[in-house]
Amino acid sequence: MSENNSSVVSKVWSFCNVLRDGGVSYGDYLEQLTFLIFLKMADEYRKPPYNRDIGIPEEYRWDVLKQKRGAELDTHYRNLLDELAKKPGMLGQIFLKAQNKISDPAMLYKVIDMIDKESWVMMGVDTKGEIYEGLLQKNAEDTKSGAGQYFTPRPLIKVMVECLRPQPMKTIGDPCCGTGGFFLAAYDFLTSKQSHNQLDKEQSRFLKDRTFGGNEIVPGTRRLALMNLFLHNIGEIDGEPMISNSDALIADPGIRYDYVLTNPPFGKKSSMTFTNNEGEQEKEDLTYNRQDFWVTTSNKQLNFVQHIHTILKAGGHAAVVLPDNVLFEGGAGETVRRKLMETTDLHTILRLPTGIFYANGVKANVLFFEAKAAAKNPWTKEVWIYDYRTNVHHTLKKNPLKYADLEDFISCYNPDDRHKRSETWSEDNPEGRFRRFAYEEIIARDKTSLDIFWLKDKSLADLDNLPDPDILANEIIENIEAGLESFREIVITLNGNGGST
Repeated sequence: MSENNSSVVSKVWSFCNVLRDGGVSYGDYLEQLTFLIFLKMADEYRKPPYNRDIGIPEEYRWDVLKQKRGAELDTHYRNLLDELAKKPGMLGQIFLKAQNKISDPAMLYKVIDMIDKESWVMMGVDTKGEIYEGLLQKNAEDTKSGAGQYFTPRPLIKVMVECLRPQPMKTIGDPCCGTGGFFLAAYDFLTSKQSHNQLDKEQSRFLKDRTFGGNEIVPGTRRLALMNLFLHNIGEIDGEPMISNSDALIADPGIRYDYVLTNPPFGKKSSMTFTNNEGEQEKEDLTYNRQDFWVTTSNKQLNFVQHIHTILKAGGHAAVVLPDNVLFEGGAGETVRRKLMETTDLHTILRLPTGIFYANGVKANVLFFEAKAAAKNPWTKEVWIYDYRTNVHHTLKKNPLKYADLEDFISCYNPDDRHKRSETWSEDNPEGRFRRFAYEEIIARDKTSLDIFWLKDKSLADLDNLPDPDILANEIIENIEAGLESFREIVITLNGNGGST
């Protein structure tokens, strides 16, 4: 990175610290930066050599905004946000429900001045990406904001993309795309030397405008995703947003993708909050009655599995982060697992350790499967399971998940030819983490459970080599949180729809 670009990153971060002292959170700062950088880039595109009309009314252009000071600036900025939210296309979506969170006009002016001094269109994608992704990570770490649930660890995303190895001129979907992490990792892979792709003009255009598509229902998160993609040179400032604000589970969108990479939101129940006649907040379970689903359930995770099956092309590939309950739950869970193994080739499961997600108490896995055309016999012949959970200890601060931690998994997965694999487990090597299970073995298990472990938990046998106390304490917290979450769901069920705890 050039000295000038490093200086921009440094300036943006230093402002972040000043604003935090003034009570502005990472998330609020990130949102205001989004609005202001978008306005500045729109102004740069309006001038030669681009001469593009982005649709911003003259009175709300950048050069008018930067002339304002004090209370006049505050009023003008608020009006600007309101008016631009009414515009069509990307412009309106970026400013949808936008609010000014920097109440001190002097501080707001300083941020405007900082942005004004840079040429953002000309700035390298790496620099803009570093600023934005860095702030997204900080925002996710801010537990009070709750933004962490929309943030998948970047090393995990990179590993999932490298296993799938997306190809040029193919489409990639994410029905709950959060801040766009999977799209960016796929974009980086497709343009990297590692992919051995030398994209021609047509492939580059397809990658920019037609490769990605998905949903995000939380307006603020969707805004961040759109801006994140745009700053990485994906999509057009005056184009249509490639991320829909509709609930992906409501209906079959009719679109089919070559790849689906996703991490559906945690929490089992699909629910809708509304205000009743007495003015009280109530929750109601959502069940999606879709003809393309194998079973009707209010379990959000199971619904996402069914939805992903629908939106994959025959021959399409998926890598999906899912919690443990999808692997062992009976009833609808068993139906979904059986149907998934019948209609797709569910070939690999990566079992993830605790302590890598910002949401507490999450025990998750990555399921890799390939969609197939309808057939008489089940497509899944064998499931390869990699146990990266037993005797693995991660914490977000002291020992976060790194890409190198999962390099052995990638090697076992063998992305070059996943049909040529070798188990690392054997009777002679019972500690091997990669093991194959035949389809017949799995369907013979109680509830067709895929919740399979074979490694011994060393903490039960080797008391002299326990993990550090803080790691143990964090694991205990994770387990208690997971237990509490299960109890909350039980209480909600016992109280019926809309029951409060």
